[in-house]
Amino acid sequence: MTGEWLAALPVYNEVGYVDGVLDEVVKYAPNVLAVNDGSSDGTREILDKRTDIHVVHHEKNLGYGAALRTAFQYAIDEGYEVLVTLDCDGQHQPMRIPRFVSACKHADIVSGSRYLKQYDGDSVPPAQRLFINKQITRKINDLFHWNLTDTFCGFKAYRVSALKQLDITVNGYAMPLELWTQAAMLGLSILEVPVPLIYLDETRSFGGALDDGAVRLAYYNQVIEESIHAMEARGYSLPTPPVNCCGEC
Repeated sequence: MTGEWLAALPVYNEVGYVDGVLDEVVKYAPNVLAVNDGSSDGTREILDKRTDIHVVHHEKNLGYGAALRTAFQYAIDEGYEVLVTLDCDGQHQPMRIPRFVSACKHADIVSGSRYLKQYDGDSVPPAQRLFINKQITRKINDLFHWNLTDTFCGFKAYRVSALKQLDITVNGYAMPLELWTQAAMLGLSILEVPVPLIYLDETRSFGGALDDGAVRLAYYNQVIEESIHAMEARGYSLPTPPVNCCGEC
């Protein structure tokens, strides 16, 4: 290992963004990994020309969760202490990476939140995505007695020692819900930090039927329930409310 921490980006068909984003990331991270998830638009060729990053290729598109799983395993195998993940579509600002690394001294998982603080120039979130985020965030908080404000932000930092405890299986965009469930039932510590709310691609597809908001919300709820059952089968229980909690928080 050449450093104590790694920044990793899942990449799928980002030919218009990938070079510019990586040019910024390498300014703030001593080690950078791009996980090319079967891109077919020329992204692979751009990545292969770079000599300042590590690259792992999926030969076919496996999904956002699968790309993050590859990043997790890479960080574990290479012996890093902290892994920072951010998206490659320009919505996450690489200059904030050091703050995530620093915050990881105080928590197993540090998660960006687009709703903790307002920044000048913040985007207006697509109504359907905001509604689903709020619904799922409320469910996560009710189940695990947390106070998260943004369930789906991909800008995160992880202690690699915590990653070793996870057993992520969800390949698609619902992967964070399995992550939160496992983190809660394993007793991992969580911290949110504010990040700007930036949407550059409001038309992104979630894949087939999941582009329908009602279908996507139902699927996300299903993933949470299935993740809880899987953890219970491993011998873990849902966290209990804090001792000073009235039971309705």
